[in-house]
Amino acid sequence: QVQLVESGGGLVQAGGSLRLSCAASGRTFSSYAMGWFRQAPGKEREFVAAISGSGGNTYADSVKGRFTISRDNAKNTVYLQMNSVKPEDTAVYYCAAYLRIAGMETPGNWKFWGQGTQVTVSS
Repeated sequence: QVQLVESGGGLVQAGGSLRLSCAASGRTFSSYAMGWFRQAPGKEREFVAAISGSGGNTYADSVKGRFTISRDNAKNTVYLQMNSVKPEDTAVYYCAAYLRIAGMETPGNWKFWGQGTQVTVSS
């Protein structure tokens, strides 16, 4: 079993920056992919970014060039650096772990989820 705890959410002005963290339990953290998703009110959960065990990363087009995903395997933590944020980035951000099958952009393909952290971007 893997437990994920997100932190770092809050209120930020448009154009500002925020860094989210996701601390994971489990001794095999370094071996599996980690991802970030977000869900705005009334919308479906959508893919934001993912990073493989070897460090390769993938981004949604909407955040490419603004957000950066990284991981520190020594700390069992994955990060999402959010720069140049926009009001449309407002959502609850969720950390996900262990991609069961190919297709990282599909929430159902991930096995473990955190409780989420709220990010609100004011205009």
